[in-house]
Amino acid sequence: MHYTLHLPIGGGFDIGTWLIGIVGIVWFFDRGIALILSFLSVKAWRKSCAFRIKWGGYALTFDLHRSGGVWIWGLPLMVALTSVSMNLGEPVVRPVVSAFSKLSPSFLDNADLVRPAPTGSSDATHEQILAAAVRDAQREGIAAPTGAFYYVPQMPAYGVGFFAAGNEHSDVGLGNAWLYYNGHTGKLADASIPGRGSAGDIFMQAQFPLHSGRIAGMAGRILISAVAIAVAVLSITGLMIWLRKRAARRRPSTVTPARGAASTR
Repeated sequence: MHYTLHLPIGGGFDIGTWLIGIVGIVWFFDRGIALILSFLSVKAWRKSCAFRIKWGGYALTFDLHRSGGVWIWGLPLMVALTSVSMNLGEPVVRPVVSAFSKLSPSFLDNADLVRPAPTGSSDATHEQILAAAVRDAQREGIAAPTGAFYYVPQMPAYGVGFFAAGNEHSDVGLGNAWLYYNGHTGKLADASIPGRGSAGDIFMQAQFPLHSGRIAGMAGRILISAVAIAVAVLSITGLMIWLRKRAARRRPSTVTPARGAASTR
C-alpha cells in the first residue's frame, strides 16, 4: 500500500510505482514552496516560528500549519527525496547522482553478472554459490551470517545477503552487506557493502535507512514515526485553512454607503 497502492502493472508499465514516485517529486518541490510562503517577509520571520497557543481557534490552526511546517521542514524534505529514490531510483535518482559522483553499476546493468561461461562448462549450483559467498564474506570482513539467498534465472544471477535472523532491514547504519554472483561462472560479480564505494554509492545506500529512520536505530524510527504524525497534522490544518478561505471567497460581499454621502439622481 505504501509503495504502490497495490495498483497493477498495465501494459508493462508499473502504475503504482511511478504514481507514488511522482507524488514524492511533487512533495519535494512543495517543500521549497512552503518555505517561501512561510517567510514572505524577512522582518516578520519570528511569526513564522511561533505558536499562538493562548489565542486558540483559527490562529492556532494557522500556526500549527505554518510554524509546524517550518520547525520540521528538513525532515519531510528528506522523506520526500528518499521516497523518490525508493520508487524511481533507476530512471530518476541514479542519473542525477551520477552527474556528481561515479556510481557502481546497478544489478541489472552489471555486465559481469551475465558474462557467459566457457564453452562446455556447466552453470554453478546453489551450493557452490553459498560456499563461495562464505569465503568471500570472510575476505571482505563481513562478520554477519548469511541471511538471504535469491536466484534470478533470467540472467542467471545470485544474490547473497548477510544479516542475523529477523534483521533483514538492518536496525542501524547503512544496511546489510550483499554479494552478487554470475550464475554461469559462479564468480563474484559485484558487492554492496555499507560504507564502501564512491560518495554516490554511499548516498544511494543511505536512502532506505534515512527513509525508514533505521540509520539512527530505534531513535531514528521513532523520529520518522513522529514526522509522519506531524505531516498528517499539516495536511489536516492545511485543509481547514483552505476550506475557511474558500468559504470566505464564496460569501457575498455587502457594500455599506458612507455616512453623509450625497444622493444623486
